Amino acid sequence: MALLTLQGISKCYQQGELQVNALNDINLQVEEGEFAALVGPSGSGKTTLLNIIGGLDTPTHGRTLLNNTDITGLKEAELSNFRLFQLGFIFQAYNLVPVLSALENVELVMVLQGRSAEEKRERAEHYLQLVGLQDVMQRRPSALSGGQQQRVAVARALAAGPRLVLADEPTANLDSENATALLDIMHRLSHEEKTTFIFSTHDPRVMERAERIITLHDGKIVSDECHQRHDEPTV
Repeated sequence: MALLTLQGISKCYQQGELQVNALNDINLQVEEGEFAALVGPSGSGKTTLLNIIGGLDTPTHGRTLLNNTDITGLKEAELSNFRLFQLGFIFQAYNLVPVLSALENVELVMVLQGRSAEEKRERAEHYLQLVGLQDVMQRRPSALSGGQQQRVAVARALAAGPRLVLADEPTANLDSENATALLDIMHRLSHEEKTTFIFSTHDPRVMERAERIITLHDGKIVSDECHQRHDEPTV
């Protein structure tokens, strides 16, 4: 059974007397461990679709089934709890807490999950090491480069143990070297940890690494292509 199933997802916005159809009857399945990219021009519906998958927005019509749960039928408290344990989010703005160290930022979601102090510390250190930040764990975001901050955001998303990680333009603020390194890390972890990644992106570097490219135009899926998985370089 697919990890994610979208059934007839549509999203309409009202702008004065004008109705804007952001998404039109989207049907999609994503399996565990996929490394997929949502691509298309601005206004094609990528971010809207990503937000609906993550339960950050609700569809006008249709259902979102994630890990056998229909999240479109959940109450807000149930949805928040579901997101806490099932989903990880990576945004281009990083969204790190400035007064916390890199280690504390990664631990933060696990605090909300109710994990023990020992488990929080162990998992935070493990994932920061995986993304190559073992030497800067105690630094605050202001003392980290943009690439390092984005790696902290990746470690934070993964340390919580989500089934699905949603990434909205995660490489937009990174130079080519940092973007490639970050994508290699996430690609490797999707294989090793069986974590599913879905990106919303304009970045050709992301498209090159993606194993599946889902193209949207005017709120509809116009193509869905799988690419052969290849081994990523050691990071």
